[in-house]
Amino acid sequence: MPLPVEAAREAIAELRAELVEWGEASDLFGLENGERLGGILEAVEQTFDGRPLYPSTQARATHLLYFVIKDHPFSDGNKRIGTLLFLEYLRRNGLLLRADGSPRLADNAMVALALLTAESEPAQKELMIRLILNLLEDVEA
Repeated sequence: MPLPVEAAREAIAELRAELVEWGEASDLFGLENGERLGGILEAVEQTFDGRPLYPSTQARATHLLYFVIKDHPFSDGNKRIGTLLFLEYLRRNGLLLRADGSPRLADNAMVALALLTAESEPAQKELMIRLILNLLEDVEA
């Protein structure tokens, strides 16, 4: 199930309001640079010859995280927003939690993934994507 740009913007606005209330975000947090967010959301849903370019929900979520962090569609908050949208994409597709109800990724793992992605070189993109996809796999599967 795709993440519509309107739903993404609503989630970002809610996050921004909470962070501003807690003194954890500036006025620049979540301000879009053009229409990049819409482009990213469309990119992860692309098809070629009738087949999804990113064949699994996990792959689409992972690329969403990567693209938001690396393409800087916002003036401030790209890592936090990328993480939010990644988790929301997984939630909408029933993949946020494991079968036993436990989180698929721990909070500290998400922080580490966002920071690793931000600090990675463009040449390391496929390595980062594989790392995130491996962490999304169920050990029971």
